Amino acid sequence: MWQTFTPFPFPLFLFLLISISTFHSITANDLVRQTCKKCAQRDPNLSYNFCVTSLQAAPKSHSADDLRELGIISIKLLGRNLTNSRSCIKELLKNKLDPFIRSCLHDCFDLYSDAIPATEQAIDDYKSKHYDDANIDVSSVMDASTTCEDGFKEKEGVVSPLTKSNNDTFQLSAISLSIINMLRLN
Repeated sequence: MWQTFTPFPFPLFLFLLISISTFHSITANDLVRQTCKKCAQRDPNLSYNFCVTSLQAAPKSHSADDLRELGIISIKLLGRNLTNSRSCIKELLKNKLDPFIRSCLHDCFDLYSDAIPATEQAIDDYKSKHYDDANIDVSSVMDASTTCEDGFKEKEGVVSPLTKSNNDTFQLSAISLSIINMLRLN
């Protein structure tokens, strides 16, 4: 009679596998929360809750092992936000609009169009550990969101249809900049 030998019982193996993956997920979530706490402490314009929610929404953040990985995730989130915002602006421009608002939207479209390659360059600079250059790239994106929003304020009574998009871009830029600066100082 053949005796089957199982050196490691399957239920125990399954339990260990689940435990390890859960532990890694908890550790990654702690990394996100700790990073966002430091970011929000360093920048009063940055919302801790926005930071945590944004980073945790990126699937790769759940397996991030260190600050450097979170940094690249944050810059990629910024790039996706820019692309989505630019698409929204394009859709808004298809509507019949007040000439001033149309002009502002065209300006924002141009600003965001220029910001997309700046984000791509930031990713390249970041990966090459050229943190000063990545800082400049991301700062230009942050400026684009502020300039876009400020354009609508030039005429009294006009409400920007892009306030949320501009604020999200600003916040995502602030997260990326904060992480870049933490790495730069280490």
